[in-house]
Amino acid sequence: MKNVVIYSSNACPYCFKAKKLLEAKGVNYKELRIDENPDFIDEAVKRSGGRTTVPQIFIDDFHVGGCDELYALDRENKLDSLLEG
Repeated sequence: MKNVVIYSSNACPYCFKAKKLLEAKGVNYKELRIDENPDFIDEAVKRSGGRTTVPQIFIDDFHVGGCDELYALDRENKLDSLLEG
């Protein structure tokens, strides 16, 4: 399985929803909480090409986007193949 990173915040319902989908798929992900470490904000913005919202999700170096994009990939049956590589 590929390396999955999610930039998130504890107060974000979309972050919770995205993590729930990843967990349902058995994905071990690294969560970087911007509310616990403000340095992650700049890192997430740079990696995402300027997006300032959370979650921002990466599978290896592929920028998935946010929760809506993650669920769209799953609906299109593309998420599993991205995760398995």
